[in-house]
Amino acid sequence: MLGAGPAGLTAGHLLARRGRAVQVLEASGQVGGLARTEVRDGYRFDLGGHRFFTKSPEVEALWLELLGSELLLRRRLSRIHWRGRLIDYPLRAGDVVRKVGPTEVLRSGCSYAAARLRPRREAATFEEWVTQRFGRRLFELFFRSYTEKVWGVPTSEIRAEWAAQRIRGLSLWAAFRAALGIGGGDVRSLIEQFHYPRLGPGQMWERLAATIEASGGELLLDRPVTALRLGRRGLEVEAGGATFAGASAISSLPLRTLAGIVDPPAPAPVLEAAAGLRYRDFVCVALVLEGPEPFPDNWIYVHDPGVRVGRIQNFRAWSPDLVPEPGRSCLGLEYFCFEGDELWAAPDDELTELAADELQRLGLVGHERVVAGHVVRVPRAYPIYDEGYEARVATIRAWLDRLPGLHQVGRNGLHRYNNSDHSMLTAMRAVENVCDGTAHDIWAVNSDGAYLEHGQADEQPYRRAPATPAMARSPAEALSDGLGSGIVYAILVVLLAGLYFLQQRMVAARA
Repeated sequence: MLGAGPAGLTAGHLLARRGRAVQVLEASGQVGGLARTEVRDGYRFDLGGHRFFTKSPEVEALWLELLGSELLLRRRLSRIHWRGRLIDYPLRAGDVVRKVGPTEVLRSGCSYAAARLRPRREAATFEEWVTQRFGRRLFELFFRSYTEKVWGVPTSEIRAEWAAQRIRGLSLWAAFRAALGIGGGDVRSLIEQFHYPRLGPGQMWERLAATIEASGGELLLDRPVTALRLGRRGLEVEAGGATFAGASAISSLPLRTLAGIVDPPAPAPVLEAAAGLRYRDFVCVALVLEGPEPFPDNWIYVHDPGVRVGRIQNFRAWSPDLVPEPGRSCLGLEYFCFEGDELWAAPDDELTELAADELQRLGLVGHERVVAGHVVRVPRAYPIYDEGYEARVATIRAWLDRLPGLHQVGRNGLHRYNNSDHSMLTAMRAVENVCDGTAHDIWAVNSDGAYLEHGQADEQPYRRAPATPAMARSPAEALSDGLGSGIVYAILVVLLAGLYFLQQRMVAARA
């Protein structure tokens, strides 16, 4: 296994359980990859926020098997910080009208209606995709600023495929009914709760690593892979100054990295395609505060373009055990950036000061409450879906398909914006391909959007080969899913508030 993130560890665990000889090579000194838990002075930081929710019975069964009672059931609470206001979620019609305003509700509603009446053309970019479906006004108010803050490029340069993957399955009517509490009991339950490891997401991956070693496998940290030689009798891997041999390798190495270390060397078009793949990075600034947490939310999305922070986590709301000191709280401010830019390269004390200043500007926490700050930089956090990325990935995949014994899995291993459960499923299917001779198409995992409109799930997700069906999630889960929730949320605001406003006008007219 090349990489000890969720995908690599899942593959190692399943192979070791089948009695295979397993070696897991990890470049860093810690398992978990992007989903690890960082620990500083006893405080535990979840980098990016990892809710443990899945529609896959296989993945959920493995989670429960590994952690049991250590997997807490947590109440979900998040809000949007929009123009100095915190908009409630689940939505309340009166709250929406008060904070967005009836005039803006009507303007956005009319823009939405006009967009729905126009003939729809094929959208090439995120901006076109959203505007055609939700209207120009909604796009300008809610979608543009947050999306460009997250990705660091104009929405006209983000491919429509990203919107389709994260938003496509949204049923406005189903989500609207869920917000009102009308029917859809299963949908409401998805909004309100999720599983979470008591000591943060890294606890899951540390437990997986322990099971690999208990089954006779090897976990080798601080072993960055520098060469991968392929031959008819197997392959050899150079990592950390040592050479490892095996019949096959399951790799979650970024495609951009992998293409440059394989021998025989990749053809020039493949190297060019790999060099063109881009990633969005982020910096997490964790601030320790004197006193209780300033808000009860798990996280708050910050749409305000006047500040650089994109999301703020409240770590105690994930699990009380993430914050070791009573009488104190800890917030994680996430800043999206590119590795090497001025934000990434800023000294830790400057980033801590920036985070404290922005918390105060947002009206959430006074500067005087900040007693300590810790900075964690996370490279290659999000694969970017820019113009040409599909062609680049297709070129690399065509080359990989000809390499014997090499199986790519995981988020960066496929250059796909997968969640941890998707990454684990790619590993599960890869193990079946290696051990059972199946022909699961790993690249098809989460390839068509992953969200069903009314919460129905395949009875056996990912069991068909070679075309592997995508993960099923409800519309409410699509709303709460990572970055997607911030930009899709606006649609419900308009629909719910519009109905409430019209209802109040009718009541007033009758009076």
